[in-house]
Amino acid sequence: MKSITELYKIGKGPSSSHTMGPEKACRIFKKRHPASAYKVVLYGSLSLTGKGHLTDCVIKQVLGNVEIEFRKDFVDEHPNTMDLFALDRGEAAHRMRVYSVGGGSIRIAGEDNRNTPDVYPHETFEEIYDYCRKENISLADYVFRFEESSIQEHLQSVWNAMKSSAVEGLTIDGALPGELGVRRKAKTLMETLYKRENRDFTLSQEVSAYAFAVSEMNASGGTIVTSPTCGACGVMPAVLYAMQKHHGFEDEAILRAIAAGGVIGNVIKNNASISGAEAGCQAEVGSACAMAAAAHATLFGATLNQVEYAAEIALEHHLGLTCDPILGYVQIPCIERNAVGALRAIDASGLALALSEYRKIPFDMVVETMYETGRDMPANYRETSGGGLAKKYRLK
Repeated sequence: MKSITELYKIGKGPSSSHTMGPEKACRIFKKRHPASAYKVVLYGSLSLTGKGHLTDCVIKQVLGNVEIEFRKDFVDEHPNTMDLFALDRGEAAHRMRVYSVGGGSIRIAGEDNRNTPDVYPHETFEEIYDYCRKENISLADYVFRFEESSIQEHLQSVWNAMKSSAVEGLTIDGALPGELGVRRKAKTLMETLYKRENRDFTLSQEVSAYAFAVSEMNASGGTIVTSPTCGACGVMPAVLYAMQKHHGFEDEAILRAIAAGGVIGNVIKNNASISGAEAGCQAEVGSACAMAAAAHATLFGATLNQVEYAAEIALEHHLGLTCDPILGYVQIPCIERNAVGALRAIDASGLALALSEYRKIPFDMVVETMYETGRDMPANYRETSGGGLAKKYRLK
């Protein structure tokens, strides 16, 4: 498996697959084939929700003089497919096909995309579990054993960016960009919390406020961390920031939790998908919830078995969750789903700490099931805005 530095990326929203991936593809193509004019053809989900996800904007920013064609048909290899052409006197001189596979990662058709070496010698969680048990180490120790020494610095940068997006998101009022006119709610949630005279039972609202804050930053094109994607970026920061503020965890403990969550995300990315276009929102918020549940359990001293169970519960109870963004914006239902996912991660961790000795289902089985479920979903429910809430809702 690859380094978790490829899972946790600091960048601008609103979509890792629809903005970060295409931006990376355009930069590579432009460097390889400098030209005075370009053409880009977007297929499937990149086409159907591209405008709401600002795909066309980022392509224009990178390539400049470019014609963009939106094609609704899907390419079998991946629902997020794009063709890039360098034009010479109006004719295509060079062509490159790219698949945006989620989390800002891309694959280039016809090329060996293993340009970054594998860091981890294991592919499944079962293999990782057996290794950690044999070596008597935790998931965080596993990360630090196989990653470069710079991993600590990277994780600190990730944590700093997560906190910054939460803090900044709590200060901003007004509406998010786009036709929906969605009002920002993070600041209101936090202000309502602190106006209460009775401060009991408010942790869930605080967690929700942080999730809204980060997700609203993402929806407005702010800087966030893919964890594992832009669309699910609010889950991990909400859980970890709330735990640090309420329980006083030092950054060192938080970084270990982020590392443990990264292993969970890596297993999902390696063996299934973190792309909403490929497997629905279960692959995005579901994966983020599993990562956050593992991170939360790690913070509270869970055993390896309990950490796996926390991740398994979190992902299992997102199975079948569709991706149906209204008008293609990463706003409704995406922002609220981040808050619900953060709360569910904490609950999953709590159940795992109490009930792990009775567990039956391994994490790898749920990962495989999630991927099969996603592939069986009609395309309308996989980030096309062709079904679900996206079909029902109409602007008034």
